[in-house]
Amino acid sequence: MNASAAPAPPSSPDAFRLEFVDFAIRTGVLRFGEFKTKAGRLSPYFFNAGLFSDGASLGALGGYYARAALASGIAFDVLFGPAYKGITLAAATAVGLAALGRNTPFCYNRKEAKDHGEGGLIVGAALEGRALIVDDVITEGAAKREAIEMIRAAGATPAGILIALDRQERGKGELSATQEVSREYGLPVTAIATLADILATLRSRPGERANVDRIEEYRRQYGV
Repeated sequence: MNASAAPAPPSSPDAFRLEFVDFAIRTGVLRFGEFKTKAGRLSPYFFNAGLFSDGASLGALGGYYARAALASGIAFDVLFGPAYKGITLAAATAVGLAALGRNTPFCYNRKEAKDHGEGGLIVGAALEGRALIVDDVITEGAAKREAIEMIRAAGATPAGILIALDRQERGKGELSATQEVSREYGLPVTAIATLADILATLRSRPGERANVDRIEEYRRQYGV
């Protein structure tokens, strides 16, 4: 056998995380510069999942969510998307999971209960069993607490939370918002990618030294 024809070694099972960061940069969802966060901090990067706003990018995003859901090891029976961003993300994740051979039901909530037709707050599949919450990010955690309470009120069990990006920075205390939610409710929180993945991607690219330095300085001030 010709040695030059030897197959390439398999990529890391977590390679999709760096692929996702590259995808977010190419689509303009992940940007670099100076941005004011909700907490009033001046961040050297900004992630806006709302800019995954066409069929191709949403389809790809659903695939990344699906791979992250399976890689997390979290056992789940249904996907739950909190209104409003979570609705599209849960649907896209369900499509991504089906493409990987796992057909999973999904549901979401209305902001206000409907008093006609089928009524109620929950739309889509029955909210039962182990529910994986799918959303874009966790900031102060209030929206995720509301989702957890809705799931429990329906008689289902919150299984965990899946987000696109974990900024890995402190909330109001020494823990990050993801760590605070995880500790308060005893739930695993997982993400497609983290700040560490952003840095790993930038370090591999020529000409990104300035962005790396700014992000590392930001992490020294606010990281966990």
